[in-house]
Amino acid sequence: MADTSSLTLRYVRRFAWPVIAVLLLALAASLGLRVYAHRQAMASLRADANRIARQQERLLNSELQRFRLLPIVLAEYPDVGAALRNGSSQAVARLNEKLRGLAERTGAPVIYAIDRQGRTISASNAGEPESFVGRDYSFRPYFRQALRTGTSEYFALGNTSHRPGLFLARRIGPADAPDGVVVVKVEFARIVQAWASDPGQTLLLDDHGVVVVTTDRQAQFTLTRPLTPIARVEIAESQQFGERQLRPGPLRTIGDRAIARDGTRYVVGQKPAPLPGWQLVHVLPSAPAMQEADSWVRSATALIVVGLIGLTLLTIWRRTRAERAALAREALEAEVARRTAELRATNDRLTVEIAERIRADQRFRAAREELAQANRLGSLGSITAGVAHEINQPVAAIRTLADNARTFLSRSQPDKAEGNLATIVSLTERIGSIVQEMRRFARRGTQGLGQVSLDEVLDGTMLLIGDRFRSAGVALERPLGGALPIVVAGRVRLEQVLVNLLQNALDAVAGRPDPRVRLTVEEQADGIDLTVEDNGPGLDPAIASDIFTPFVTGKPDGLGLGLGIARDIMTEFGGMLETIPSTLGGAGFRIRMRRV
Repeated sequence: MADTSSLTLRYVRRFAWPVIAVLLLALAASLGLRVYAHRQAMASLRADANRIARQQERLLNSELQRFRLLPIVLAEYPDVGAALRNGSSQAVARLNEKLRGLAERTGAPVIYAIDRQGRTISASNAGEPESFVGRDYSFRPYFRQALRTGTSEYFALGNTSHRPGLFLARRIGPADAPDGVVVVKVEFARIVQAWASDPGQTLLLDDHGVVVVTTDRQAQFTLTRPLTPIARVEIAESQQFGERQLRPGPLRTIGDRAIARDGTRYVVGQKPAPLPGWQLVHVLPSAPAMQEADSWVRSATALIVVGLIGLTLLTIWRRTRAERAALAREALEAEVARRTAELRATNDRLTVEIAERIRADQRFRAAREELAQANRLGSLGSITAGVAHEINQPVAAIRTLADNARTFLSRSQPDKAEGNLATIVSLTERIGSIVQEMRRFARRGTQGLGQVSLDEVLDGTMLLIGDRFRSAGVALERPLGGALPIVVAGRVRLEQVLVNLLQNALDAVAGRPDPRVRLTVEEQADGIDLTVEDNGPGLDPAIASDIFTPFVTGKPDGLGLGLGIARDIMTEFGGMLETIPSTLGGAGFRIRMRRV
């Protein structure tokens, strides 16, 4: 019991300090990462706010530039000056039509012309309920400034439509005797809609700090800074914002940050607007970025904790590694000794099994060769009668020619005797070829593979089996004309395969009205195909799939070994023997051999 308590106390002391150290390091890392992550998040948010403000300022500038051209173009219209100078009904009607068409093409809400007294004489909305024609705008600052300086740009609520917009005014005529002012109103609904597709809120501030255009309707016409007394008087006299009371805005800006009344914090991006003293402000809420930064800090802290724990465990593991290594060595030595004994016994068993397998393989090869030899000798037995007939005919001819030669010599006719003797030599050479082929066929075909001419193989096969075809009256079609390819095989065993297939074909067509057997040779991309076909009854469907299996045969007196031996021989050559549909209607076999 005392040993157990001592061991427990030792492990507590070993692990307690590392755990405390890990917790302290993790806490310090978390605080440092939080400060870093918040700074990075604010910097990224500030860059995004400035980037969006820059994009939206470019959009605003592009829109204003498009409408700023209209007053310049209208100043060159002769009808504008004519209508302002004499105010004839015809000139005013023509100008109304022109202004209406120009407003429709450009998208301007309204275009109108004011005479030098401040009365509107022509407008693009003439004839409509909200027509500007006949209204007095002499109190508007844009009218007075345009007469004085030539141009003016002024934002205000419409006195008739009550819709806010920017009024672009241009004087018509010289400064000392002006004819009037032409005005184009620009509204910002389309721009606000485009701004709203970006995250955050956008505010357009005029030179007094009033929010005149914004994506937040609650912030429109609010103040971002207090108005001066002079500014209040100017706004009231010009009725710039109608009857609206300008109240403080929902955001309190401090540098590049802003705080809403509900405590929501924002990051501010600012850009000078394309109007004197105006500012375009874009604010992004900082809470989502801070939450994302805190999430990253938690993940990073977790990884650091895991890493520190891993390092601690690694340190503890290294301290106890000697003990574990000693125990592991002892266990390993015992296991090695045991496995060595097992492997030695297994090796002894495998040695015996390998020797047995080698002997079995040798017995199998010997048995297979004995079977192939027996098959060849059996084939010789079946073709002996034909070969004997092939030999008997030349022997009888030799005897007759020899008797005639003796007679010619007794009559002193050596020329004729010499001709008979030459014929006798030719016949004996043929007999020798037949006998030599039978002797070669009867030998054990255990020689290795080599280059074999198909011409020689077919000639040797025909010496062995040709007379049987002639005696049976069976037509044997074989390749004629041109040298046949050289293949990789053994000549005797390849002749054995052909003899076997041709004998089977001869047996199959026996008794047919027009017996035919065909031998064809075709060169393929991957080898040489030699095909044996007949017009016999074909293979029995019941045994067609197992025709190469030993002891499967369609002959009543057959053993079913020939085709199996033939396929084994072709497999050993690196080729194959398979059944194919016969073009003659009977059975077909294809021998595929390797090309040299």
